[in-house]
Amino acid sequence: MPVLQVAWLYYLNNSALVLNCLALFYGLSGSWLIIATQWRTARAVRLAAGGSGSLALTGTPVRAHPANRMFMLVGGVCLGLALLLTLAARLV
Repeated sequence: MPVLQVAWLYYLNNSALVLNCLALFYGLSGSWLIIATQWRTARAVRLAAGGSGSLALTGTPVRAHPANRMFMLVGGVCLGLALLLTLAARLV
C-alpha cells in the first residue's frame, strides 16, 4: 500500500492526534521564533553598548527593527494557529 494512503488512513482514524501534533509543531516553531528574536535583540543591545560594561538602552540598529517586528509577528501567528488547531482537535 502506498505511503500516502497509509498516512491518509491513519489521519482518518486518529484525526485529533494528528491535529494536536501539527499544533505542537506550530507552537514550538512560533515560540522558538519569538525567543530567537528576543536573543537577537538582546545581543544587538549588548553589542551597541560596546565594551564600556554599561548595558544602558542605547537602542538596536535601525535596520533590525522591521525584521524583529516581522519575526515577532510570524511567531505570534504560529502560536495563534497552534491554539486554533488545538481547539479544532477538541471538536473532532
